[in-house]
Amino acid sequence: MRAYSLSQSRILSSNWRPSRCLALLMIFAPYGVTQQTTPVQNSGTQSADLGSLDLEQLMDVKVTTASLFSDKLSQAPGIMSVVTRDELSRFGGLTLGEVLDRVPGLTQSSQYFTDRSLVAVDGDQTKTSGAHILFLINGRPTREVMEGGIISDLLESFPVEILERIEIIRGPGSVLYGSNAFSAVINLITRKAEGNDAGIHGLVGPDGALSSSGHFLYKRGDFSMVGASQIHEAPNWNIHYLVPPPLQDNPDAPPEPPFHNVTQVDRGTGDYLGINYKGFSAMSAFTEWQTEAYVQGAVGETRQAREFGDLGYEHKVRDNWDMTFNFDYTRTTFITFAYPYTDRDSNEIVAEWTNLITLTSKDRLTAGMLFHRISGTEVASIDHAAEDAGGSRPAGGFYAQVDHQLLASVKLIAGFQSNKFANIPFSTVPRVGMIWNPSHTVSVKALYGEAFRPPSLDETTLNLPDIHGNPNLVPEIVETVDLGLTLQYTHLQLGADYFHNHQIHSIITVGEAPIIYENLGGVVFNGVVAEGKYYFRKDFFTQGSFLFQTNHDQTGASNVTPIPNYGFKTGMSYESHRGLVFGLFDVSDGKPKPYAFNVNPLTSWRHSLNAEVRQDVSKYLHMPEKNSVAIAAHANDLLNQNVWLPGFGFFSIDSIPVQQGRTIYAGLEFSYGKR
Repeated sequence: MRAYSLSQSRILSSNWRPSRCLALLMIFAPYGVTQQTTPVQNSGTQSADLGSLDLEQLMDVKVTTASLFSDKLSQAPGIMSVVTRDELSRFGGLTLGEVLDRVPGLTQSSQYFTDRSLVAVDGDQTKTSGAHILFLINGRPTREVMEGGIISDLLESFPVEILERIEIIRGPGSVLYGSNAFSAVINLITRKAEGNDAGIHGLVGPDGALSSSGHFLYKRGDFSMVGASQIHEAPNWNIHYLVPPPLQDNPDAPPEPPFHNVTQVDRGTGDYLGINYKGFSAMSAFTEWQTEAYVQGAVGETRQAREFGDLGYEHKVRDNWDMTFNFDYTRTTFITFAYPYTDRDSNEIVAEWTNLITLTSKDRLTAGMLFHRISGTEVASIDHAAEDAGGSRPAGGFYAQVDHQLLASVKLIAGFQSNKFANIPFSTVPRVGMIWNPSHTVSVKALYGEAFRPPSLDETTLNLPDIHGNPNLVPEIVETVDLGLTLQYTHLQLGADYFHNHQIHSIITVGEAPIIYENLGGVVFNGVVAEGKYYFRKDFFTQGSFLFQTNHDQTGASNVTPIPNYGFKTGMSYESHRGLVFGLFDVSDGKPKPYAFNVNPLTSWRHSLNAEVRQDVSKYLHMPEKNSVAIAAHANDLLNQNVWLPGFGFFSIDSIPVQQGRTIYAGLEFSYGKR
């Protein structure tokens, strides 16, 4: 039987609303542009016309996430990977989740209820959400605070087409970014309008599959504006889901039949808009995703949405001192139309003052202070009774990080962030490190850092029949040691990182009927990530990576997360001067740990082989040089493998469906303004 009605599905669909204002701007922006210029993008490392860059420019990436200053990747105080615009163009990607699945050290994951689409970093999937990963949009944090870190809407709906690059720090980032920067910081950096550009592409596939997006970049004088929209819908996936026997007679949930015939939905929409005028900036984003949840044998559709906004002002106090002020707002909602009929609404407000000061020719300081406040409510209607959770919590903190060029080849890093959360004791997390460059091609990094995640509103206030919150919880803490080695030549980048990650005060659930949140957990991760990128020539590119990780908890039990111990990733791309782009990428993960009551399939080795093909046909149509038309196709899961993964979480004892089989999308791309 189906766990939800057709009318409920229509209710969900009717709530979807791509930004009408943004859509209108995207339609009319091309007709208001001035003469086309050749934009130069962020940090001078990427041009809007990728073909104009030589190999040294393509490989010499500069990053800002690790220190807020612009650094070469080899000099940045963090273990980092970068997805460049060249790689986004070569390999494509219909969703941000697909793109991040290609990143070294990141593994696709899932869980039974809210965060159905996840990535885990270095094996860390100890939470039932993405609470250990902090997402930034152009350096500004966006968090879900009710559960503590839902990220699926970003992975499935953020407009990929507007991205200039993605910077990923594998490791703690709380010194600069505060809560949730626990195992990773992922910074989504959007394109900048140094000229005028607009484009739209539409791809269709079987059984109603759709991927459509558009963008514009507009600049006149000191004013610039960029925007993008994306709609993605995978084919409906018909599933025969078996209900594990222990859940068929669960006294805490409605009676469930032996099986459900489910039509798995995967539908997302997202918008982004950014405006800059002199030192003032504003940006907003909206992401929404609809899919299924599998809760104690019940199956039903869910919808989660995020509204994000930032207002900023940058002021140059002196030649060596840049000051910025930011005000951020994130609102997240989550609703499910099946057991436990949950309706959440929560928000976070952040006000921050940041200073970047070049003290001397050898010393740089990043310092600031912030105030933030979280609030939210949750209603779960179980057996016609409303059970509530929610409240609000203010917090404040200050931070500083300094790097000192001790020798020509040695740089030292030290920093801290101190915070006070309502009734939680004052706490401080530090970081220290050293970067050694014995030559201009070799970099060695030795880093130690700590990060924190305070308890969420659910973890402190939830009052359901089978789960109780605990107001006495303290923040989770992680202590991480990273040792990294990188080599970079004109054609080649190689890197290897050893990590030791010790989590303490982990918030887990204990007891039975009801279970209660407690600070009793502790997990240790050890592992290695290796990665490489190589341009045989400018038109022929390949990359690959390898992850090995082991883990154990405070009792000595090993492999306590659903993430496999091994993972391999390989990709190759060819881009000709005649406008042909071909990319092929395979992500392969080892066998996950099964549950005791597995009655549904469990994928042994996951292979996700995706392809991108695009041919510019503008010259054959004799179009003006600044306009272009391309025939495009994108294929997901060429090996046609249905992926079922452990439905991680305290109500899951079985596997759940994550990825359907082969889907091929094809269509056209139009652009105005040479990119």
